[in-house]
Amino acid sequence: MKLYAGIDLHANNNYLVVIDERDQAVFRRKQANVGTEVLRNLAGFQGQLVGIVVESTYNWYWLVDELMPAGYRVHLANPAGIRQYEGIKQTNDWSDAHWLAHLLRLGILREGYIYPRERRAVRDLLRKRRQLVQQRSAQLISIQTLVNRNTGDQITSSHIKQLSCPEVEGWYEEPERVMAVQASLRVQQALEQEIKRIEKQVKGRVKLEAGYQRLLRVWGIGEILALTIMLETGELSRFASVGDYSSYCRCVQSQRLSNGRKKGENNAKCGNRYLAGAYVEAAHFAARFYDRAQAFVARKTAQVNRALALKALANKLCRASYYVMRDGVEFEPTQLFGS
Repeated sequence: MKLYAGIDLHANNNYLVVIDERDQAVFRRKQANVGTEVLRNLAGFQGQLVGIVVESTYNWYWLVDELMPAGYRVHLANPAGIRQYEGIKQTNDWSDAHWLAHLLRLGILREGYIYPRERRAVRDLLRKRRQLVQQRSAQLISIQTLVNRNTGDQITSSHIKQLSCPEVEGWYEEPERVMAVQASLRVQQALEQEIKRIEKQVKGRVKLEAGYQRLLRVWGIGEILALTIMLETGELSRFASVGDYSSYCRCVQSQRLSNGRKKGENNAKCGNRYLAGAYVEAAHFAARFYDRAQAFVARKTAQVNRALALKALANKLCRASYYVMRDGVEFEPTQLFGS
């Protein structure tokens, strides 16, 4: 008899439900987030289990890494694609776990990608770098705002990066304002050092693979962005078309149409936010340093706001990068704007 298992995972425990081919629960157990306990409760069903579904929560790493080496076929459920019927009157953790197993039994489970364990740490370190870059930008903006608010002057980010705390001493009569600038300056400088350390570590651990080397010729993409795209994309073959890849990178519109009219929006956050950020960052650089990209953004900005114009350019860069990676071809501007 074929069996199907679903695990509803929480921060400190999880709910295991095993169902049979008639959709009847044959085993239910609330268990602690301990690998040995999970494996012990599953051991009696291993020969009959078709698969185990784990929802892609923030803490799925440890559970999948326990189950896969033990020989279980693990499916990572995509939460955005498995919403239960909203007419159900009552749901709980047991029904959630049962629902996961039910979808697997029917063969309609929307699955997420189980990223290879051996490269996960490096990818996550690059994600940490992105977080630190955002925090560094927040400190720079804070200093710029403080200066502009108190003096009306403007100061560039490049100028701030060259400053030292003693240089700020004579900026204001009030010591509190000086201290505010120095505090942001110290945090910004500490973040800068950590970002450089992370970049050095990542570059020492992974190199751009052959299929991704040509990304360095795509407008706006440097070494760190190319590594980010390579590590976040994973197996490119899992994307059947350029549209699927562009959607995964959050570069397409999220909308719901009926009878030719917009009736609302679907899940705009479905996809990889790190890839989305990488291509938007590439669009910023492309618009600064390449005339045709700059003209495209200016033309789009006349129709919509600049953020949407840069997003449109990011979509073009994303689609061009897909063909560069998949087909091993050199990047050409015609891939973005035609001949």
